[in-house]
Amino acid sequence: MKHAALLALLAVSPAWAAPMQNDCRGPGSIGTALMSADGTITLNLRQDPNAPLAGVAAVKRGDPAYARILSHVGGMTPGQKKSVPPWC
Repeated sequence: MKHAALLALLAVSPAWAAPMQNDCRGPGSIGTALMSADGTITLNLRQDPNAPLAGVAAVKRGDPAYARILSHVGGMTPGQKKSVPPWC
């Protein structure tokens, strides 16, 4: 549930969350990020690799959380799928 709560915080994007762009990346993966042709990033997150899906979110360009998520996964291009490192 910790990652689901983090996803909820990113989706709401309060002003105090802006410093997360310089976030810490933990080892491993909490899911995947897929960028569609229009730049939308779809996050499929899990609590651990063997757990069921904890949450799915689509973040579009212009969303206040977009830049932080894109930075956290290390940048993406349309059609690319990447692992999402945990926030620490």
